[in-house]
Amino acid sequence: MGFIERLDKKIKLKEKQIEKEEQNIEKLKEKMDSNKLTRAEYNIKKKKIEIKIKHYNSRMRVLQGLQVKEKKHQEEIAEKKQKKKEEKEKKKSKK
Repeated sequence: MGFIERLDKKIKLKEKQIEKEEQNIEKLKEKMDSNKLTRAEYNIKKKKIEIKIKHYNSRMRVLQGLQVKEKKHQEEIAEKKQKKKEEKEKKKSKK
């Protein structure tokens, strides 16, 4: 498994975690609506969950940046290999 594939896997994991936390907010809202939670408790818990979501989003953006950087690096390596092959072919054709 290559580096880019691992980054993809981690990004998908972060997306799932964000969805899970959003579902937790919905559950809290339902509890508040059914009068099992007070408004203050709901706001405190919701704020904690929103902080987690922000952290997941920032980590996901970092991973996406690494993914773009790695793809660019792979393209540069491929270009260098291509240039070397072309140079070898030119040398062979001159002889």
